[in-house]
This record gives sequence, structure tokens and C-alpha cells, in this order.
Amino acid sequence: MCRLQRREFITLGLISGVALSIGVPMARAQDNLMPPELRDAIERQPFSPVLGNPKGDVTLTEFFDYNCPHCRTSVPVIRKLIGDDPHLRVVLREWPVFGEGSEFCARASLASLKQGKYWQFHSGLMAIRGRAEEASAMQVAQEVGLDLAKLQSDMGAADVEDHIAQSMALGDHMGLRGTPTFIAGNDALFGKRSGSELRDLVAQARKDLS
Repeated sequence: MCRLQRREFITLGLISGVALSIGVPMARAQDNLMPPELRDAIERQPFSPVLGNPKGDVTLTEFFDYNCPHCRTSVPVIRKLIGDDPHLRVVLREWPVFGEGSEFCARASLASLKQGKYWQFHSGLMAIRGRAEEASAMQVAQEVGLDLAKLQSDMGAADVEDHIAQSMALGDHMGLRGTPTFIAGNDALFGKRSGSELRDLVAQARKDLS
């Protein structure tokens, strides 16, 4: 587990005229706590997939990519974590850093929110064998019963664009090493992680935020 480190003030611009003005260090110099503006940007963007208890007392955020092998193995781990902890809120941040196929899948997955089938589609995309690309993603979309025409239309929506742009901006601002990155409270874990490691991360966040 690493404590998030202090970074310099920056202002990040997002598309669709939405400005993400972080304008604060990543962690305060004196108490090493994440500033509330940054926490809100990570955890509370309106158009973000939320699993578990939407009113939970602590939020675990995962930055992930559909072509990241360790992200794929985290799906059952996150599912069990949610099942074992009724007070946990989980935010999934689509962060397509593995190329064009990853970006297509991220846009399609976010668009599926508008049809109420995000988790089914997300799980299906994570179960793809080989590289996740347009063809394999659309096959999964058909299998889970999505309206394909609506899905493709919604992929270009402003809220889809904003979510991805904000994930990119946050990843750059925080200097994230790659996917998956799990953030809770003032700490982060990078790479493949066990359920016990994530439970410890959440427990520390509860302690810090109480």
C-alpha cells in the first residue's frame, strides 16, 4: 500500500466545456490527506458506474482497462468484496490506456449505463479471451441483450466523453503507474491484488475517514 504523494497545483480542462479545476496538491503537505476537491473528482463524478452500496461509508475506486489482464482477475474479487461488506461503495473508473480497442470498449461500457446493463456488459467484456476490440465487444453487447443501435449512438454522448477525459486527467494528475489502480481514503494499491489486500485498504480508509 502506498500513501498518495503530494503534487503541485495544476488545472485540468475537460471536453464539453467542463473544467476540472483541481488546483490543489494531491495530498496536503502537513497531514498527508487527499484534499476533498480531488476526492470528489475521483469518487463523485455524476456519470460513473457505482456498485455496492451507493450510500456506503467508504468508497473504493478502481482505475481499469478492459485489456489489462490483472483488471480481468479483479472482477470476482470486487464482487466478493461487495458481497462481504454491505457498507462499501465501489466506483469503476474507465481508464482506456491500452489503445483503440480499449477506448471503444470503455465508451461502449459507459453507454450501457443508459440501458441499465452496465454490470452485465462490464463482466462480459472482462471475460473476453484475447484482446477486447470492437468486434468482440459488440458480440458481448448482443449476448447481454443491449440495443446495439442505441449503444453505438450513446457512445458519443457528452457524459461518456467527460468520464473518460476526467479519468485521463486524474491519472495524469496523480501520476498513476497503470492499471489496475485501487484508491480508498488516502492510500492506493497498484497491480493485481488479493481480496485481503483490498479489505485492508478499505479498513484503513474507514479508519482515516472516521
